[in-house]
Amino acid sequence: MTDVVTNQNSSAETIAVDVVVIGLGPAGETVGGQLAEAGLNVVGIEGSLVGGECPYWGCVPSKMMIRAADLLAESRRVSALAGTSTTTPDWGPVAQRIREQATDNWDDTVAVDRFVGKGGTFVRGYATITAPNTVEVNGDTYVATRGIVVATGTLAAVPPIPGLADTPYWTNHHIVETKELPSSLIVLGGGAIGSELAQVMARFGVTVTVIEGAERLLPRNEPEAGRVLETVFANEGIGVLTGQFAQEVSFADEHFTVRMPDGTEVTGEKLLVATGRRTFLKELGVSSLGIDDSKPFFEVDDHQRVTHGVWAVGDIAGDGQFTHLATRQAAVAAADILGNEIEPLNLAALSAVTFTDPEVGAVGLTEAEARDRGISVAVAFKEVGHTARGWLHSVGNEGFIKIIVDTDRDVVVGATSVGPTGGEVLGLLSLAVHAQVPVRTLRSMIYAYPTFHKGIEDALNELN
Repeated sequence: MTDVVTNQNSSAETIAVDVVVIGLGPAGETVGGQLAEAGLNVVGIEGSLVGGECPYWGCVPSKMMIRAADLLAESRRVSALAGTSTTTPDWGPVAQRIREQATDNWDDTVAVDRFVGKGGTFVRGYATITAPNTVEVNGDTYVATRGIVVATGTLAAVPPIPGLADTPYWTNHHIVETKELPSSLIVLGGGAIGSELAQVMARFGVTVTVIEGAERLLPRNEPEAGRVLETVFANEGIGVLTGQFAQEVSFADEHFTVRMPDGTEVTGEKLLVATGRRTFLKELGVSSLGIDDSKPFFEVDDHQRVTHGVWAVGDIAGDGQFTHLATRQAAVAAADILGNEIEPLNLAALSAVTFTDPEVGAVGLTEAEARDRGISVAVAFKEVGHTARGWLHSVGNEGFIKIIVDTDRDVVVGATSVGPTGGEVLGLLSLAVHAQVPVRTLRSMIYAYPTFHKGIEDALNELN
């Protein structure tokens, strides 16, 4: 068998291997690469691009877009502190950088060579599980003697809004790939993806309206985060409609119209759907494993096992849709397959950052989640603008640090850091949750002055 299989054989083959990895995004490529380097005969199957969503349409290009948009915003703040500045937005360099540095024009040759170079065999195609140890792709059958790892990730979920399916709506793929910006954009969904991309577009001169069915932006975060972001959006001219879901979508004369239940109509040249992600359990054929394929995610144990001989890693494992989580899950699964010991995942300290401006970093439980679990809660809270560094920073200093303390155990069980470097300040808070650092230890720590992370000390000083 060759290292790269791209064409269907004239006659079907049945091939015995050690492990089949279905999906070579960050999780699949990591687990497959580690197993191949350990000497196992690994077949990796991918129907799209090796590397997955993150390098081509997700983390990498979106953060390039955000970096450019943030530079524009900073230039507009010059007049408040340092004189005058005039900046003219130009999407051209951003589009070119995405193509050249992030995705190489959406060609995964380098990623395929990386996987094969570790000893894996690559097959281009979409796989189906037909038995507990059997996978079919391109007419061939692979029998996995050690196991199957499912890492098929997610794609944008399109809600069943009347009229939407018949329109040329955008997903995150389209907006990342665009070379020219529209004059106006409607964003369905005010979660992390929708909020990040909405702000980018607005800072490049696009008229943007965000529609979020929940009562606030970033509904999975602390409510204060959504309120701060909505204020920032309003100041930047971004329209926000919350508390009702779109009722109908139509497209005519090169423009979209979204009708709301209260009679409001929103129009725009483009419509971005950012309402969540979908998985592919039914398409994978997991019913052949005795698994309910109507569920959106696999249920896994602390070794990422779904059932005997089957592991799931990445988005489809259901613990969160983050690259950093996916690669950590992959390491756990690879260790289990190889019979090695590894520190289990600590999902109680799972962290995530929304890269809006201000950044929104969160780890562990929200205040509401902690109270719902019956935890004896105390809350430490400090606005960034009321800290030394926040006051010095002046314009663009919106945000806060909120710390959720379990008073019975004197440990932090959750925290949110919103601010100019909210994702970086989150590092110390994530460690506190992960290691269950006593609050008294955090209060006795010497924090460098004047830093944004010193706001953690300021917040703890407000603790009741």
